[in-house]
Amino acid sequence: MTAPAPPTQPHPRTVPPPRRPRWGVRLAMAGAALLLAGAGAGHAMVTGLDTAIGRVDPFAGLNDRPRGTEGLNFLVVGTDGRERLDPATRRKYHLGGAPCRCTDTIMVVHLSADRDRASIVSIPRDSYVQLPEHTDPATGEQFPAHPGKINAAYAQGGPRLTVRTVEQMTGIHIDHYLEVDFTSFMRTVDALGGVKICAVRPMRDSYTGLDLPVGTRRLNGGEALQYVRSRHVDGAADLGRMRRQQHFMAALVQRVTSGGVLMNPVLLNKVAGTLVGSVRADRGLGADELMDLGRAMRGFSPASSEFVSVPVADAGYRVPGLGSTVRWDTAKATKIFRTLRADRPLAVRHRRGGRGKPVDVAPQRIRVQVENGTDRAGLGTRADTALRKAGFVTSGAPVTAAAPVRRTVIGYDPGWDRSARALATALPGAELRPVYGQGPVMRVTVGPDFRSVQRVRVAGALDDAALTGDHIMCR
Repeated sequence: MTAPAPPTQPHPRTVPPPRRPRWGVRLAMAGAALLLAGAGAGHAMVTGLDTAIGRVDPFAGLNDRPRGTEGLNFLVVGTDGRERLDPATRRKYHLGGAPCRCTDTIMVVHLSADRDRASIVSIPRDSYVQLPEHTDPATGEQFPAHPGKINAAYAQGGPRLTVRTVEQMTGIHIDHYLEVDFTSFMRTVDALGGVKICAVRPMRDSYTGLDLPVGTRRLNGGEALQYVRSRHVDGAADLGRMRRQQHFMAALVQRVTSGGVLMNPVLLNKVAGTLVGSVRADRGLGADELMDLGRAMRGFSPASSEFVSVPVADAGYRVPGLGSTVRWDTAKATKIFRTLRADRPLAVRHRRGGRGKPVDVAPQRIRVQVENGTDRAGLGTRADTALRKAGFVTSGAPVTAAAPVRRTVIGYDPGWDRSARALATALPGAELRPVYGQGPVMRVTVGPDFRSVQRVRVAGALDDAALTGDHIMCR
């Protein structure tokens, strides 16, 4: 799974196409969850859905594939479909431009052998890969292996090349393929009566029209589409968008599993019927398979799902002929996919609790050095222990501050301001003090005002750490 070396003479097909507005419904896994959950509604209904699903053959002619694993591995991709919306809807939700034959969402979904866990790994659409040799399905022209972006696999070789590329990069044997037209998901969200999203800071994107205030709000289909396709909310671009997509999917799973949808055949049939009109799947995923999966997943809940994005070493990796690409952190990515192949969970299971203020960076991603800014012996150790119990990554070796402080101070590099705000939420009343050039480690100088650490919970952002759905959804 080693990233290919930059080409000196790029293949003619690697010249990037004109840049189109990026989508991101990226509700693909949520759609898959609806289909699988719908399998419990009865054989007649599932058989009807089976005949409505478009079929593709993404595995024909593939050889030298990775060995199969325990559990099931799905490749879920999201494709365009804006041409099916009326002009007024397209204007209202900033959906101008021509549709593209591309995949803006690519996810590997591992369903554990005991059907007790779904692990969802998001793959950045601009990931730098070595596209295998292939034949253009439209023209029959043959092309040798060449470097490219992973989302070009669909444009150049359709589902088959997409599967080959993902298997080559991940070492994961893909058992089933699901391709979802995300315009239909907008209608599916409406059929569900909307999905609840919470924001810990204002979210605005002039490109998509997203304008989400702080707090909790139930989004309709069009608003949900704006939320999951926005990439100008912060400086994280596509990586930040993937986090929001995962947050939305956790909320959608909660809506389906706890909102009475599965116990209401009429509503379930409406939702499933809205969805399947734009789904394509491999021929092996039929009515019997859906029934088996549905029976096995009756107890599924947000806590049963876990989300992570492929770790990135360089989000702006320049390649001649390709421009800016995303280069994976090979060591960390290898660990993730090795864990999936072994059918083991990715996320550390944390105990849920009703308390905890929402933050948008997981404490497990925040490094802290504690200093004792008082003359009270042992206060630094007490603060270090409390922060570590709350999930923060402390040094475990508090030191004495160079000078005393009247109240607790958090020294932080402005480049890590989101982490600093999350830490400040856990230390109410602490002063935030920017220190340019300090780096990623937060420096907490404990003052005489320190009493305890406020419990926090992540609400809407995922970094390298995998988290279960119940830890990223609204409560």
